[in-house]
Amino acid sequence: MRSTPPAALLTPPPIVRRISDLIGATPLLELCRTGRDARLLLKLESLNPTGSAKARMARQMILDAERRGDLRPGGRIVESTSGNTGVALAVLAAERGYSFTAVVDRHACRDKLRAMTALGAELIYVTDDDGDENLATAAREDLAERLAAETPNTVFTEQHNNPSNADGYAALAAELTAALPSGIDQLVGAVGTGGSLCGTARGLRDAFPEMVVIGVEPVGSIAFGGPGGPYYQSGTGTPPGAELGALVDYNLIDSGLKVSDRAAFATARVLARRTGVLVGGSAGGVLYQALHQLSSAAPASTIVALVCDAGEKYLDTVFDDDWMRDRELLDSAAEADVDTLLSEMSHG
Repeated sequence: MRSTPPAALLTPPPIVRRISDLIGATPLLELCRTGRDARLLLKLESLNPTGSAKARMARQMILDAERRGDLRPGGRIVESTSGNTGVALAVLAAERGYSFTAVVDRHACRDKLRAMTALGAELIYVTDDDGDENLATAAREDLAERLAAETPNTVFTEQHNNPSNADGYAALAAELTAALPSGIDQLVGAVGTGGSLCGTARGLRDAFPEMVVIGVEPVGSIAFGGPGGPYYQSGTGTPPGAELGALVDYNLIDSGLKVSDRAAFATARVLARRTGVLVGGSAGGVLYQALHQLSSAAPASTIVALVCDAGEKYLDTVFDDDWMRDRELLDSAAEADVDTLLSEMSHG
């Protein structure tokens, strides 16, 4: 008997002129629910072009720079990046005829760096040592600012302090409002620049004024206080010595929580094996906290987790046992805890 294709497949796909025209309209996946009918929905921003939510903000930063006249034909874009923003800007630069320089360190996963190069970006490293995996956010920012100041027709998009970053997530908020008219009780997301979580939360406040917003950062990040230190979760958090970006709006965040690398990576690994959903390490941290929020949620609650990064870029790190073991991150007990938590819930 022939199976009926999903309804989504019966709708003709759009024909677009640019890859950036495919940004947005990402799906919601019900991951699981409790016996009290509380449910966890994943907003799969990882299905944007370039595999991350950063495509939304990169497009907005470029469009706004063009409207202001700061970025003119033949211009150059410079950004300090740990990878996802850089890949998104490289795509926008390629399709709009700009050159792009990414100021990077070796904390970024190699596949992100390779992707930027494949897209025509120039990579400038702030560290010479191939084995130095430490974040160098402050050094990256300083160099990016200097490069932009020294070169005519060059824009430093400055993602940590650029209002266009947060503005890029207004459409995400609109998508959630349209999809969930009955409301969102909790919104859970990673806090790096603050753009994705705070930009989305700001857009949802009028529709869902009682919604609780939960920010998640790695242990070692300093946005929510506590001692600073090194961490391996990529593209999230604020490391010691880095300036907290202007887009982190504490008035929009009701609770700031931390997740260790071990717990975040264990969650991503178990999720892949149990559900086939492949997410990045920082998204694993978000889902670790979202699952714990769900376990104690009120009946019929709806929790939305922003899954901002896909896992394919981390096959040689988070999903590689040898890499994990070499850094003492492989934790079978943590994976068992996540597995148990998922087992206690029904799955969508």
